[in-house]
Amino acid sequence: MSQQDPGAQEPQGGDRPAESGGARSKDPGIDGAPEAQGPAHDDGGPGFGPNIQPVPPNGQPGWGVQPERGNQPERGNQPGWGAPPAWGKQPEWGVPTSSQPGQQHWGTPPPPYQGSPYGQPSYGQPPYNQPRYVAPPKPGIVPLRPLMFGEILDGSFQTIRRNAKAMLGAAVLAQSLAAILAAVITAVSATSLVSFEAWAENATPADLASLGLGFLAAILVVLVLTLFISAVLQGAMVVPVARSILNRPTGFRQMWRLARSRAWALARLAALMMTAGLLAFLVLAGIAVALVVSMEGTGALLLIPLVPAFIALFVWIYIKLMVAPAAVVIEELGALDGLRRSWSLTRANWWRIFGITLVVSIMVSVIGQVVMIPVSLLPTFLGGFISPHGGTEQEIGIAVAVGVATAVLGALIGAVGYAFQTSVMALIYMDLRMRKDGLDIALLRLMETGADPEGIPGRGTTATGPGPVPGTGPGGAWPNGR
Repeated sequence: MSQQDPGAQEPQGGDRPAESGGARSKDPGIDGAPEAQGPAHDDGGPGFGPNIQPVPPNGQPGWGVQPERGNQPERGNQPGWGAPPAWGKQPEWGVPTSSQPGQQHWGTPPPPYQGSPYGQPSYGQPPYNQPRYVAPPKPGIVPLRPLMFGEILDGSFQTIRRNAKAMLGAAVLAQSLAAILAAVITAVSATSLVSFEAWAENATPADLASLGLGFLAAILVVLVLTLFISAVLQGAMVVPVARSILNRPTGFRQMWRLARSRAWALARLAALMMTAGLLAFLVLAGIAVALVVSMEGTGALLLIPLVPAFIALFVWIYIKLMVAPAAVVIEELGALDGLRRSWSLTRANWWRIFGITLVVSIMVSVIGQVVMIPVSLLPTFLGGFISPHGGTEQEIGIAVAVGVATAVLGALIGAVGYAFQTSVMALIYMDLRMRKDGLDIALLRLMETGADPEGIPGRGTTATGPGPVPGTGPGGAWPNGR
């Protein structure tokens, strides 16, 4: 019986021989024999449990070597994908280095755009083979395309700034008669208030009636003259707006020279519109009197919906005929033809024009009221602080001075508002013609050729239809706002 060596212990961990099918292999560290490996089961970490790996001999593969799976290619024998040329043998320009499909070669032009490998256009490329966007030119106050609301407002301000003499000068003339009338009435009323009271005490009813009729007749004459002058000057002020689109400045004399031939047509247009408005008012007044007389209380109730309906009809007709002065001047039409042209241009655009006109009217009225508030407070300030104990003569003098200052300031504010509203009207007309007649293309050709530098852009231009549809123009397309 051999005794066991007390120093020899059973191998642990990685020194323990692996079991294979119930047979224990010899320790390679003792006799150097290779291990008889059985089927590998990865049931645990190496060196623990049933997945015990033997110590590899020198020159053998390391731990955890997996069995080969198929025929792996040797290192250095990988399949080539368009192998680069050898050093010093670069390919010539225009000569492909490989016949691989879809590969870009040096010296060859890029293929037509096909999108990215993921089906999306790459950065900087127009999508789906569409031409690049080209912004429309803007030689003057607005771009040569159908306009938006902000561009109309901005173009109106720029027109007044670039052509201040023509626009503000004509507007001041248009408002001058009304301002002079207001100043004269204020001065006469203030200076003759005491004497008029004394005269009225001894005057007969016939004298009072004749005085009142004469006063009303004078006011009507001044108002009619103001309307005619305003209509003519409103048509003339369309000329600087049209010329500013192509960045052509216009003076007052040049404006009047270009619009002088259309003065009588504008006067006839003003007469037609004023007559139509007067007839409409007389018809409404006649209907109201007839209802009240025939139906008494019931007729008065019927007037409640009748008056708003009449106002709505008046506004609708006014918007339809608003651009008639611009059509008369630029297209050289008569009064009736200008009304028909305005009716045709505003078709399918009524609500848009109404919104722009309403916003502009509110802006002008609010700004005017804000500026006139300090002037309206002047009589109280001057009478209460400067001459609190003044007599009647001082009060009359203060009233006259304040009345004249109010009339002058009101005329200036009215002139600026009138010029701005006229500019908006003219730009609405040009916008409608760009949408319906393709005027933007005609203006672009006129800008490129530089023809007729002293004329009115758009005069003599026939309707050619709307402009290009996006995506069809050469080298890009303009946004179609029609």
